[in-house]
Amino acid sequence: MSTSTAVENKHKEAQDFMPINGTDYLELYVSNSKQAAYYYKTAFGFKSLAYKGLETGSREFESYVIEQDKIRLVLTSPLKSGTDVGRHVDKHGDGVKVTALWVDDATYAYEEAMKRGAKSYMVPVTEKDDHGKVVRSGIYSYGEVVHVFVERKDYKGTFLPGYEKWKCDYQPTSTGLKFVDHMVGNVNEGKMNYWVDFYANVMGFKQIMSFDDKDISTDFTALMSKVMSNGNGRIKFPINEPAPGKKKSQVDEYLEFYEGEGVQHIAVATDDIVKTVADLKNRGVEFLTIPTTYYDVLTDRVGEIDEDIESLRKLGILVDRDDEGYLLQIFTKTVQARPTMFFEIIQRKGATSFGKGNFKALFEAIEREQELRGTL
Repeated sequence: MSTSTAVENKHKEAQDFMPINGTDYLELYVSNSKQAAYYYKTAFGFKSLAYKGLETGSREFESYVIEQDKIRLVLTSPLKSGTDVGRHVDKHGDGVKVTALWVDDATYAYEEAMKRGAKSYMVPVTEKDDHGKVVRSGIYSYGEVVHVFVERKDYKGTFLPGYEKWKCDYQPTSTGLKFVDHMVGNVNEGKMNYWVDFYANVMGFKQIMSFDDKDISTDFTALMSKVMSNGNGRIKFPINEPAPGKKKSQVDEYLEFYEGEGVQHIAVATDDIVKTVADLKNRGVEFLTIPTTYYDVLTDRVGEIDEDIESLRKLGILVDRDDEGYLLQIFTKTVQARPTMFFEIIQRKGATSFGKGNFKALFEAIEREQELRGTL
């Protein structure tokens, strides 16, 4: 089956029994949280928010919390050897460990997920300080990624109990990033449908889109993908698996160097992608490059758009259109030593899809990077 529009599938009866208000935070396990925080502040325009470490009584790990509009990143590193955080970094390198989901009732969300077959990561725990209480619980997803349910309606503090406000004179200006649009996972060959079933049956998500190897391929590599979304559409998880090709695909490369399944990229939204990307480039963020010939027939393919084509050409921003409107998107190079996780910058002008018309150009750009690394 190949379709780039909303699809009806065997999970059409799935009910939104687990209302999710949005992404609460993403926690990345990294080798050096202090330096990672400086990088994301300097390059991406995040600001200091909260801190947890030796000074707050945490003896095994240190976390810096940064934010930009509705995006919160928690950057966590071990303070000694032999910790779970250190083992995770040693195996996977820097990467997403926790996708925290903001819910009204973390106990209910946990109990409903467990009833439907989830594996427990964290039983409901109430955490308190002078600013109130937060209830958190959690379940495992693909690889070592976990979903933590966060209930914070009775909390007025900076972030979570156990964290202190991170006071820092260095607060770079924002680059215009607004919220997490979607988060893409790479899973082993043959496991995509398993995780589609997981999100449908355990969390009440529905499949809204499907792409096969005819949609997402070049002369050398291919993959398959299905997009799962919660009821209000605020949480969208595309799930990729490799498909047979003449050479090693980007998903194969990810799985090899991440040493398992995990988060491939985080897509963050902006209201002005031209301004945001120009700012990010000026701050040193590196993006995949697209041949300028892509823009020669752009309006023939997507029709009239508001943006200046030459500005898009200069920055390498891609455009695609669906029945609802159009979108603009661009992808960073990997942001750590291993060729694993990267970011997507996206602006939606009505479109609800994921840029199917750009897949070939994007894949060829990734293949050029793979060839330089000797992993194609």
